[in-house]
Amino acid sequence: MRENNFQSIEIKSKKKKTFYRWVLFLILGIFALYYITPLYVMIVTSFKSMEEIRQGNLLYLPQTLNFESWKVAWHGQGFSAGDVYLKTYFWNSVKLVVPAVIISTLLGAINGYALTKWRFKGDSWIFLLFLFGTFIPYQAILLPMSRTLGAMGISNSIGGLILVHVVYGLCFTTLFCRNYYISISDEIVKAARIDGAGFFKIFFKIMLPISTPILVVTVIWQFTMIWNDFLFGATFTFGEEAPVQVALNNMVLTSTSVKRYNVDMAAAIIAGFPTLIVYILAGKYFIRGLTAGSVKG
Repeated sequence: MRENNFQSIEIKSKKKKTFYRWVLFLILGIFALYYITPLYVMIVTSFKSMEEIRQGNLLYLPQTLNFESWKVAWHGQGFSAGDVYLKTYFWNSVKLVVPAVIISTLLGAINGYALTKWRFKGDSWIFLLFLFGTFIPYQAILLPMSRTLGAMGISNSIGGLILVHVVYGLCFTTLFCRNYYISISDEIVKAARIDGAGFFKIFFKIMLPISTPILVVTVIWQFTMIWNDFLFGATFTFGEEAPVQVALNNMVLTSTSVKRYNVDMAAAIIAGFPTLIVYILAGKYFIRGLTAGSVKG
């Protein structure tokens, strides 16, 4: 009798858990649908003609796939004088992101390595300054950075914008790498120093090869921050030197009197596509890298 009661209670408990699980899935599904809907509207609108956009519902699928808006957004065919298209500015962002990410990640790794494995007097204060730098807002450095770029003669250039993002991102990459390297045993470095290896040999031969998890984090972080940045691009560049996010804003503001929503949606997708690809391909490594240095030993 007791066994039957126990089995009955266990069955009820399983049914209850199953019910709550489905409720949870339903709630998560609603939230997922809520967040995916704008992306869906952007995609379907980009493939519609303007006549179809005016006549139909935003949620309707296009009757026929129209790639003309994508061609206009990328190449600029059909644009009037003064209109903006993305091709030139997209490659500006590529030329900006690649060196800025590589330099800031490498320097951050070297800083984190030096602050954890080559301790020196005042290293804690230096790390504190790096930590403080992560809390400085973008707006606080606009004027001093603008004067610095002007004095160096690299204002309104991709090179100047690379310097801005390297300097601003260095605090974050140093923080990430320092927290990762502090979890690695000091005995590895001590043994290498006894064998006669120097600072950079230990870094490139020993530390860098085991830094893949945190390097992925810093690359994704920097890539996302730099590619999606608008404020620095709009402040320090203009004209044909501007990055893609500035061009996207200018495209919407300076478009012709007839509003072309399909072109605007296609341009927005093109501008956001690289970060989407990065997170699809390497997103799972981002969380792994963040937690890789959470346990010392």
